[in-house]
Amino acid sequence: MKVTIVGCSGSYPGPDSPASCYLLESDGFRMLLDLGSGSLGALQRHIGLYDVDAICLTHLHADHCLDLCAYHVARTYGPAAPYPLLPVYAPADAPRRLWAAYGMPEEPGLETAFDFIGLAPGTFEVGPFTVTAGQVNHPVEAYGFRVANGDKCVAYSGDTGESSELVKLAAGADLLLCEASFLDGPDLPPGLHLTGRQAAEHAAKAGVGQLVLTHLVPWNDQATVLEQAAGGGYDGPVELARSGAVYDLA
Repeated sequence: MKVTIVGCSGSYPGPDSPASCYLLESDGFRMLLDLGSGSLGALQRHIGLYDVDAICLTHLHADHCLDLCAYHVARTYGPAAPYPLLPVYAPADAPRRLWAAYGMPEEPGLETAFDFIGLAPGTFEVGPFTVTAGQVNHPVEAYGFRVANGDKCVAYSGDTGESSELVKLAAGADLLLCEASFLDGPDLPPGLHLTGRQAAEHAAKAGVGQLVLTHLVPWNDQATVLEQAAGGGYDGPVELARSGAVYDLA
């Protein structure tokens, strides 16, 4: 299984990265975890525009899903349109919310390009991947994912505050892509995001092989995010996510 970080900026695209998007590949099958603001353009540095086989959306905040609107345009009006419906696993309200964001009421909904499949906690098969979704701690319906392929496994937090469900999803994973949106400080809002230290604490509890800190908000000093992760009790390798970074879990 190959994992490519397409976008890792938190809340909005930054100068060096679009918002959240992760490309997972195995046996010629290509699946995206999230398709946030600005990520569709960067995705084309790695695969062809029409080479995506499935998409899983953690939640419906713009920095995790908004480029589905742009992808709808590509799949509806591209040179070989109509393209086959693309499966999109997402919270149940995704068709309505994304159609509203697309803002073209005179056109049909985004279901002309996508086959929306409502998420719920549990395990399902997507091509060669076994995906487990678990609801994490965020103000809206939000999921983390565990994606297994053979004996390899990657976990992705999506957006979450401290979450025992994330520890379950990540248990024994080879790679944990964990959000680290906040810097440690007093009066952090609960149930919203993690700090680097908290991400490392989750990685330690889950016993993961490698921790990559992602959802990096551009206004934070990223060296401080990484420094604070050192206080989380995780003794495995830790690094900051970077757009274009590739992890080969062979």
